[in-house]
Amino acid sequence: MPPINGKYAAQHRSPADSADSQDILPLQLTSITCYRIYEMKLLGTTALACALLSSAAGAAPYTEALINLHKTLVEADSTTKSEALGTQALKTYLETHFTVELQTVEGDRQNVYAYPGNGRKARVLLTSHIDTVPPYIPYSRDGDEIRGRGTSDAKGSAAAQITAVESLLESGDIAEGDVSLLFVVGEESGGDGMKAANSLDLAWESVVFGEPTENSLVRAHKGVLGFNITADGVAGHSGYPEYGRSAVDLLVRALDKLRQTALPSTEEFGETTLNVGLIAGGIAANVIAESAYGRASIRAATEDLEGIKDILSKAVSEVTPEHVELTFTGQGLPVSLDYDVEGFNTTVVNYYTDVPHLNGTHKRYLYGPGTILVAHSAEERIAVSDLELAVEGYKKLVLELLKR
Repeated sequence: MPPINGKYAAQHRSPADSADSQDILPLQLTSITCYRIYEMKLLGTTALACALLSSAAGAAPYTEALINLHKTLVEADSTTKSEALGTQALKTYLETHFTVELQTVEGDRQNVYAYPGNGRKARVLLTSHIDTVPPYIPYSRDGDEIRGRGTSDAKGSAAAQITAVESLLESGDIAEGDVSLLFVVGEESGGDGMKAANSLDLAWESVVFGEPTENSLVRAHKGVLGFNITADGVAGHSGYPEYGRSAVDLLVRALDKLRQTALPSTEEFGETTLNVGLIAGGIAANVIAESAYGRASIRAATEDLEGIKDILSKAVSEVTPEHVELTFTGQGLPVSLDYDVEGFNTTVVNYYTDVPHLNGTHKRYLYGPGTILVAHSAEERIAVSDLELAVEGYKKLVLELLKR
């Protein structure tokens, strides 16, 4: 398709675009087009997308460096709880541009805090997590598409945040004391990295958290409730099941009941959902299972987590009044976020984040490239054009927040 001119782009502007979109168009784009961005719904707003590649060559001046940094981060296996390689890759890169501090979380697990010059205390913080879920999936690229573990969740955010700050420093739009960067471990396993960051003894006016939001600002995200379910059986020969008690049978009955149990919903978040992510039990096919267990996660659409606990406990007791136990392992309420910056689409997401783990009175924004729909899967991927747009989005957020 040939480059799309300003007239065509204006005709295909997203309804969510702000009025100041007129100041951005017309443009000539080559490597990606306003039409493609709008039709594929990859990006926050058409105006912001069309601002991305305004140079004659159709590529942002930072694109090559952005792709290389993103590749470096993805190639460093930083599976949650074992993030040392990711931390080292970040440290090595950031030390050439920033003052870098490492904060020990546990053992060789460290957060990375970086800032220009001596500007340790900054007004705006850009932050994301460098840990990923298992298993590690190697980096690969085919044209605009990049695949691998962490490409979207959330090394895309980290690479775009760093590139945005570098671009703003190079242009002279920000200086020491305006912006700092924080990259934490452990987001995928309880948030211990961000919780540890509270001991940095720092405060910011605004914090922009990076997660795959499809370059939309998030208005709110669901809460979370985790639980373990254990079944206690009596072992015996499988030929005589009447002389034993199968823990696997008990677990299956309980989980089936939970699957059919209605949970609260709200207009803003929709349904409360349940996922049983792990089950195990028994030792052999010809042995009545003596024990079985499962681990599950609730994504809560309501703040009434105690009510959800009661519903779950009652459901289990109805089908297995004995020998099955629920143990609740962790929880977090739904989170409301700030989204008062013009020029972005907004959304509500079903996942939980590090946002509530960072204490303070700062304004809280959640934004980043990529989609959660491929995160945690074998198909995790991100588009180069999505990364480029995120750089522009982070730059816009920083500049707007510094005006306040």
